[in-house]
Amino acid sequence: MTLTSREVVGRYRGSTFGLLWSLLNPLLMLAVYTFVFGVVMKSRWTMPDQQSATHSTGEFAVILFCGLIVFQFFSEVVSLAPGLIVGNANYVKKIVFPIQILPVVSAGAALFHAAVSLLVLLVFAYVVFGHVPLTIVLAPVVLAPLIVMVLGIAWALASIGVYFRDMSQIVAPLMTATMFLSPVFFQRASLPTWLQPWLSLNPLAIPVENFRNVVLFGVQPNWMALGSYSIIAIVMAFLGYQFFQKTRRGFADVL
Repeated sequence: MTLTSREVVGRYRGSTFGLLWSLLNPLLMLAVYTFVFGVVMKSRWTMPDQQSATHSTGEFAVILFCGLIVFQFFSEVVSLAPGLIVGNANYVKKIVFPIQILPVVSAGAALFHAAVSLLVLLVFAYVVFGHVPLTIVLAPVVLAPLIVMVLGIAWALASIGVYFRDMSQIVAPLMTATMFLSPVFFQRASLPTWLQPWLSLNPLAIPVENFRNVVLFGVQPNWMALGSYSIIAIVMAFLGYQFFQKTRRGFADVL
């Protein structure tokens, strides 16, 4: 917890607005994407209890923001992962310091930013929809498998980043591709029928859809999909952690 707090505060140390940037950044991103997709491209969203797409830019902005919160958490942890060990080389030489917690610290900081964005989302959702559904209490349950999976990916990338310094450059465009291939800007139902099942291969698809359902639409998560996703997440976390532990022996020599 202490390291996570230092990570959050340290990121904004010296800036004029400080922690306020954790709020301003997602709002600025929301404004840009809402203008491009909601105003220019006139994208709309079909609500679960409606047959036709909503024509409200405000509703679309809230729905879009909900998906962006999940993506931003995933992107922040994964994007920083390749440089975690390299950027904290002094910890590697301290035998008593458990460097395997560095991805956990990074995930904790990303969760803080996600929580701030979620509070903003709830305010906007109440203004636009007039209520916040009770299913929001399931939000942590929906996000838990994603957190587990992200840790596995972060452990693997943190280790690879020590030996292959180009990994950060590779991850950046992959994050952009992941965002636009996730159901953040579009619905699964808008895809051709034959392509819809393949969307679940995107690691963000199930978390984004279920998070949006419980936070905005008052719909129960897809428990079967979430259960399968959880199993895969646990396996990935285990493999990522084991890979990290096996490769960490050479960190000091490389750094």
